[in-house]
Amino acid sequence: MKFAHISDLHLGKRLDNYSLIEDQRHILSQIIKIALDEGCDGILIAGDIYDKASPSAEAVKLFDEFLTELSRTSLSVYIISGNHDSAERINYGREIMEKADIHIAAEYDGKLSVVTVEDEYGSLDICMLPFLKPSMVRHYHEDHEIASYTDMIRAVIESSGIDKSRRCLMMCHQFISGAATCDSEYLNVGTLDNVDANVFEGFDYVALGHIHGPQEPAKNVRYCGTPLKYSGSEIKHKKSVTIVELKGKNDVSVSTVPLVPLRDMHEIKGKYDEIMDKSFYEGKDLDDFYYITLTDNDEILNVMQRLRTVYKNIVKLTFDNERTRTTSQVKRVENTASRSPFELFAGLYKEQNGVDLDEEQAEYIQSMISRIWGDGR
Repeated sequence: MKFAHISDLHLGKRLDNYSLIEDQRHILSQIIKIALDEGCDGILIAGDIYDKASPSAEAVKLFDEFLTELSRTSLSVYIISGNHDSAERINYGREIMEKADIHIAAEYDGKLSVVTVEDEYGSLDICMLPFLKPSMVRHYHEDHEIASYTDMIRAVIESSGIDKSRRCLMMCHQFISGAATCDSEYLNVGTLDNVDANVFEGFDYVALGHIHGPQEPAKNVRYCGTPLKYSGSEIKHKKSVTIVELKGKNDVSVSTVPLVPLRDMHEIKGKYDEIMDKSFYEGKDLDDFYYITLTDNDEILNVMQRLRTVYKNIVKLTFDNERTRTTSQVKRVENTASRSPFELFAGLYKEQNGVDLDEEQAEYIQSMISRIWGDGR
């Protein structure tokens, strides 16, 4: 049995002020093509379908298009909810969906949702566990002490009666200890929501969602990562579809197929004149998203508008120069009566910015003082 493992679609997400709906439509079509080209039997969607619990109409429409297209293929579909999802919205029409071979587990009712499929190697139990918190589980399993997220998952698995001597696969949307995070994930303070990977011992494969970078915290316990880059901290991520093939018990192979975004994400750092020189940006895809850091010490008027004449989609502009690298505290100025307005201003400027006024700035301030005071003091 072969599956395409994806998660964290975050449909409806915006990157700063930019809508990603067309980027997401592009990548979802690519995912279907990859799953079919790889000869997959099904697709595992491990949570965070939407970016918000109350998704936009265009996000819901896009997911509807995705499921409709999948229903026209030979692929079985397995979906769990994530921490960004509204369980009720994801669960809508679940029984009708099952008739189209689309299986949904968005709410936990005290029983682990299990779908059993058959192939030439025998039975495979696909266990579908939506995002949970201990408070959602305790009243179902009063015979278990649930003091942590690990206790919670252990109680769910032990109470399920799943036979781990058979082939079995788990879908789960939680934070597994040891996973590397990035800025675009919501995590609890500290390690309160950590789950130890050893609770999944006996499962042939664990299809995880929640963490945006593809990684494997334990053998065959895998985060596939997001299909698109959703923050500057993901610029270096290599986005892909994880392909997992399960043959006999404990006979699992995992590979990845790269995804090509409609618009990629890049980081640029340098002086304004350098990065606006045609020789610098020639050959770059200027429709992509850019995080730009300018290193000029001098202020550049209307800099964002001027940069966007070349780099259309600037997500974030930051500065790294002598002023931003200097941390200073403005102190009380002594002997103000004996100091000229220019000396007072120049001193304040240096306190705030860590550098002296340059010649052009000094001339401008002197002219302004002369206009105000008239005597050039």
